[in-house]
Amino acid sequence: MEPENLTQIAEFLLLGLSEDPELQPILFGLLLTIYLVTVVGNLLIILAVSSDSHLHTPMYFFLSNLALTDICSTSTLVPKMLLNIQTESKAISYAGCLTQAYFFMVFLCMDNLLLTVMAYDRYVAICHPLHYMVIMNPRLCVLLVLICLLISTVDALVHALMLLRLMSSENQTLAAEFLLLGLSEDPELQPILFGLFLTMYLVTVVGNLLIILATSSDSHLHTPMYFFLSNLALTDICSTSTVVPKMLLNIQTESKAISYAGCLTQLCFFVVFVCMDNLLLTVMAYDRYVAICHPLYYMVIMNPRLCVLLVLICLLISTLDALVHTLLLLRLSFCKHLEIPHFFCDLTQMLKMACSNTLINNIVVYLSTMLLGIGPVSGIIFSYTRIVSSILRIPSTGGRYKAFSTCGSHLSVVSLFYGTALGVYLSSAVTDSPRKATVASVMYALVTPMLNPFIYSLRNKDMKGALRKLTLGTFSFS
Repeated sequence: MEPENLTQIAEFLLLGLSEDPELQPILFGLLLTIYLVTVVGNLLIILAVSSDSHLHTPMYFFLSNLALTDICSTSTLVPKMLLNIQTESKAISYAGCLTQAYFFMVFLCMDNLLLTVMAYDRYVAICHPLHYMVIMNPRLCVLLVLICLLISTVDALVHALMLLRLMSSENQTLAAEFLLLGLSEDPELQPILFGLFLTMYLVTVVGNLLIILATSSDSHLHTPMYFFLSNLALTDICSTSTVVPKMLLNIQTESKAISYAGCLTQLCFFVVFVCMDNLLLTVMAYDRYVAICHPLYYMVIMNPRLCVLLVLICLLISTLDALVHTLLLLRLSFCKHLEIPHFFCDLTQMLKMACSNTLINNIVVYLSTMLLGIGPVSGIIFSYTRIVSSILRIPSTGGRYKAFSTCGSHLSVVSLFYGTALGVYLSSAVTDSPRKATVASVMYALVTPMLNPFIYSLRNKDMKGALRKLTLGTFSFS
């Protein structure tokens, strides 16, 4: 089959600063000198700050991050420019151009935000010198840098996806869209499937939304545990919203089509939210470990700043993981008759359809599975091993029951999430039928987010009380 795909666009040409052949050696020497001075100068700043304990202050911490950002921003542009001058070539591939644009936007935005943070740091140091080290504590400094990186990453991701959409619409070939085959092609089953999945989606959204509203409205639930729970509920709403509305639209319109850009966008956001789900469950296990094994220091360790920091780290890791997979997909070519035997754009199914070499993609998939799959599971197992050990040492039966009850809901959700996900991968490994793997994915992608609110509301007295207050308050307001 002929590989006709949106990413197989003709190369872009970078015209550079001048097309005069006599100026090329001068430009090469000048740009190489500027690049080396930039890298060496900023690297010396980073090494000086890290090696001298007197410079371990917020000001120099931000300065070292700015230096690192400057190295990265120039490294996204200058090496390619030097290579093109040296090889007398102006070409840059479609994927290379998009990748360069993305990372340059990340580091440029990061530069901008870090300068703002450094201005705030100087304001606190000069206007509030007595409270400087209290306000600009190490956790806040790390949190500010992570927020800068998160904003920059999300901003660049939005621009890159919009750019992808424009490039796709301007450079369409015969393979301009994929076909989502769904769960069944039987016309008689379509109304049943539409009703079933619409009901599941509404239950998921309403159930998780009630969790968020109950947590935010009841001051007794303003604790780290319920803060993470509300973020998990929001993530579940987002993950199902990337998949179900498009599936319902395709069933209703009797269409299976999804555009190339739409498919990549759906895949990217689905990976973000599923990975976020995974990491949040790990953070919640750590929260329960601290609460039970170190109860006297719980509120000191799990302070609000650390809670926000942990959620931001989860979001940052998830975004970067999804971005890597999406950008690697851009370099692949796909054959015609692009039928995906799934109800959404699944990464493994798309890799199976590729006509080009997917070795790098598969390596990255295995590595991310090892790091973001086995790592969190190991952390959860370790946390609950210590939790069970601590609970068994509690002398009173009532105390043991209370400790177990605080972990029961989370442990149920963890078992459901990893049990269904493992079932999907085991079923796909055992059977060659993509249909069976697709049906198994329903449990992993749709049923688990729907059941989470029921598990937390039925097994948790505080949550039931908050939901009761929320419901009574709503009715009394009406």
